[in-house]
Amino acid sequence: MWKLEKEFRFEASHQLPHHEGKCRRLHGHSWVGRIVCEGNELKTSGSETGMILDYEEIKKAISPLNLEYLDHWHLNETLKLENPTTEEVARWIYDRIKPKLPLLTAVILEETCTARCEYRP
Repeated sequence: MWKLEKEFRFEASHQLPHHEGKCRRLHGHSWVGRIVCEGNELKTSGSETGMILDYEEIKKAISPLNLEYLDHWHLNETLKLENPTTEEVARWIYDRIKPKLPLLTAVILEETCTARCEYRP
């Protein structure tokens, strides 16, 4: 079994209206995400020989979402999530890129340097 991870980053604001703490207020993060793909067979022909997947395919799957919904956006609005916790954002990303990446197994999302979530359905 091989596991690939491709990192992406975005700056975004959100607020958690159901939270009792300070995250109820509008605030932002420098988010770091990782797309995780796994497979047990390497390709044996073409330009992807010796790979389970070209990292470029992962980049192609996440880049449009990053541009149109994540980077420098207010996540409550663009993701249409009332309470966009890190857990909900990770699941939102996973659900949208899974059709493009059949080998996708997880989305890991850090909202701070000490707080991380991993979503695996």
